[in-house]
Amino acid sequence: MSGHRVWLSLGCARLGLPAARSYHTWLDAVARATRARKPLEVSLRLCGPEEAQGLNRDFRHKDYVPNVLSFPADTLRGEPTRFIGDIAICADVAATEALEQGKRLRDHHAHLFVHGVLHLMGYDHETETDAERMEALEKRILASLGIADPYACPAT
Repeated sequence: MSGHRVWLSLGCARLGLPAARSYHTWLDAVARATRARKPLEVSLRLCGPEEAQGLNRDFRHKDYVPNVLSFPADTLRGEPTRFIGDIAICADVAATEALEQGKRLRDHHAHLFVHGVLHLMGYDHETETDAERMEALEKRILASLGIADPYACPAT
């Protein structure tokens, strides 16, 4: 066993969502690709639009329903911890985006989860260089899981 852990909680209907073990597999892939030196733990909340918008409004001061949010853990410098933070994925937005983009729902959840974990690990997309670096890493991780480039335009 890898030692990585996802603490999953549901704030929405479970029907159609990826199995809990999928998120563990995806966390393992992130840890391998980033050469994580310690086991990683994240808390994942799968929620509905009202909860996602409330989190975004209350913590990001942005009043819209996001697809994914990440909240890095507050830790003391040098404090040994496995817990790197919290992720919230709005199941409804993920489903709508997957349909609009012609992607499998499971693959889109994988992308949103990987994206969120990378944010918890300090990656961001504030500059073009940072965005290119993060997207390249996302593509590599997803490819290792047999998932197509999430940024490619679907065939029409």
